[in-house]
Amino acid sequence: MAERGRPKAALTLSDVERETLQRWSRRASTAQALALRARIVLACADGADNKHVAQQLGIWPQTVGKWRARFVVDRLDGLADEPRPGPPRKIGDEQVEAVIVKTLEEAPTGGDTHWSTRSMAAATGMSQTAVSRIWRAFGLKPHLVESWKLSTDPHFIDKVRDIVGLYLDPPAGAMVLAVDEKTQMQALDRTAPVLPMMPGVPGRQTHDYIRHGTTSLFAALDLATGKVIGQYQPRHRHQEFLRFLKTIDANTPAELDLHLICDNYATHKTPAIQQWLTKHPRFHLHFTPTYASWLNLVERWFAELTNRKLRRSTHRSVKELEADVTAWIEAWNTDPKPFIWTRTADEILASLAGYLTRLNQSINNSGH
Repeated sequence: MAERGRPKAALTLSDVERETLQRWSRRASTAQALALRARIVLACADGADNKHVAQQLGIWPQTVGKWRARFVVDRLDGLADEPRPGPPRKIGDEQVEAVIVKTLEEAPTGGDTHWSTRSMAAATGMSQTAVSRIWRAFGLKPHLVESWKLSTDPHFIDKVRDIVGLYLDPPAGAMVLAVDEKTQMQALDRTAPVLPMMPGVPGRQTHDYIRHGTTSLFAALDLATGKVIGQYQPRHRHQEFLRFLKTIDANTPAELDLHLICDNYATHKTPAIQQWLTKHPRFHLHFTPTYASWLNLVERWFAELTNRKLRRSTHRSVKELEADVTAWIEAWNTDPKPFIWTRTADEILASLAGYLTRLNQSINNSGH
């Protein structure tokens, strides 16, 4: 069915215009707003109407109509942003693109591992302020790097599907518990009293501290309610894990099956543990892949415990630390906040596949 509304002006491209638009739409370092406008014009030039172009690109038909009309009148210049009030720009689009391309695709000379505003300014002839503004506008942070670890588990896919299946479609007549240990939880006291917050002045504490011992917190997070079963142990061997399994057994309805999500720690798989599980068939253990602790939702609860209690607390003994954390858990359980898992196993695996593809391309391009 033909698109209703006013007839659209014919949109044809010269060879130079098409080549330029294709380059703008493909290049990873091109501003994404300009890349989208280039794709709009290319699709319109191929004969698609505004509605179909909008559906294809996931945007509003009015947006397609705007940039289609701008291109018909002003050609390539019409895809640039309209001038805004203020002094004229001193740095052109070509210079901005050059900074972005150099940041993403080149390494600085002199042996540095990454660009700084000073080295980029020297390489491009711009000021450090201009480089800083360009990086902020495009979200580039050369000084930051994130660490990562890929799982080498040969059963990675099966384990992901198993655990995500428990999150998204838990079995009827059962509880799903995310279980792990927060080991080496330290009782720390500052070497001087913590100074309270005042207007215009944040709370202050000394950077050095005194250690008063450690404890391990075993925790089981009920995914349905958000409540937590906790127990402290001086160590985290299989004996302590077995003791915690008995605690879970005593604090959950006896008629329910229990599906426990655990990591691959060796203490979870010893003969003594296997023997106890055989005698308690309502327990079913599901193991996360190696190097994939992010798949266990109790880690998200541990982050809450760290950020809201442990990071700024002081304790003069392990007993004091345990009592303080116990009170915090009890307060949590009076108004628990369950964590909701939303991503499917297919989405996780597709995201990982895309990441590995980009990683391989990066390795190939770097010659490693």
